[in-house]
Amino acid sequence: MWNKKGQVIVPNTKLWWNRSHGMLPTAVYVEEDEFCIYYSGRDDQGRSQIGMSLITVTDGAIEEIVRSKVPVLTSGERGCFDDNGVTPSCVVEDKLYYIGWNSGTTTYRMSLIMGLAKFNDGVFERQSRAPLMPRTNKEPFGICTAPFVLKEDVYKMWYVSGEGWINKDLPKYNIKYATSKNGIRWNRKGTVSLDLLENETALARPCVLKTEDGYEMFFSYKDPEVGYRVGYATSVDGIKFERQIGSEYELSTSDTGWDSEMVEYSYVFDHKGTRYMLYNGNGYGQNGIGYAVWE
Repeated sequence: MWNKKGQVIVPNTKLWWNRSHGMLPTAVYVEEDEFCIYYSGRDDQGRSQIGMSLITVTDGAIEEIVRSKVPVLTSGERGCFDDNGVTPSCVVEDKLYYIGWNSGTTTYRMSLIMGLAKFNDGVFERQSRAPLMPRTNKEPFGICTAPFVLKEDVYKMWYVSGEGWINKDLPKYNIKYATSKNGIRWNRKGTVSLDLLENETALARPCVLKTEDGYEMFFSYKDPEVGYRVGYATSVDGIKFERQIGSEYELSTSDTGWDSEMVEYSYVFDHKGTRYMLYNGNGYGQNGIGYAVWE
């Protein structure tokens, strides 16, 4: 079962990019027991910027060592798909896949579109000012985002895809699958990897691990009457996933405290025989990042 250990990264109001929040923690192994954790804080105007903390992971404990004074990637130019904020989603090799935020129109509240930045000379630079995946006839709804990518014989991506809007403030989205030869140009057919259950409106932030038997996916699911929780699914081929409802790998809320209303946006990784989960709590990560250890 998951043993919650509390918060490890909290907002730092002295940093202009991190007045609040610590959304979508994304772990990258560095060396020995060190990892980089990318996440988005929010500035005084509520815009998300991507920053980074260096952590150590030892004997079931995570500790923050240092935090970047400036963001590693800031909001895009006015009028671009990511001009209202950027949030990390996955890092593979030199590629940072991220979420671009943008306000919507009179008929829908927002758009969430994926972008790509590449690490060059010590900094992340946008691969393009345009989205990584444009809208298509099968995916026209302004939500094509939160990619998680694994590199195998080809690049494999699981991402969040809009299925429509119930009303101006309530979209529906599930998790789809795509492949690529280079991690930049993607072949997408609208293949659904994991779909909504009754009363659910959102499946968010997939995190996929390769196993001897296939694939594991940790994901967030939302019933508007309940809020977000972390679910668990498995797959033999990595394309179609089956939920494991009732699994001890699922994560629910605490009775009190910073994650008593919702838990979401998990990132799961293994280190030296121990499994760790980074996740957000109440207010979509308003109070930062916590972690749990599998025991």
